Amino acid sequence: MAVTISLALLFGGALAMLLRTRSLGAGSAFVAAGFGYFLASTGAAGPINEFFAAVIDAIPNV
Repeated sequence: MAVTISLALLFGGALAMLLRTRSLGAGSAFVAAGFGYFLASTGAAGPINEFFAAVIDAIPNV
């Protein structure tokens, strides 16, 4: 059985955990979220998606 999870949900959860443990301040979280939002609208979004897809495909073979 394959379980899929959105990378946005995964990174959002990681960001929430960093905020909860106070490893990351609210201002830094806002900057990180804004950076991700604006990065998604650039030409870098395609290669980043391809990189993560390749990593996810390689994980079962490790």
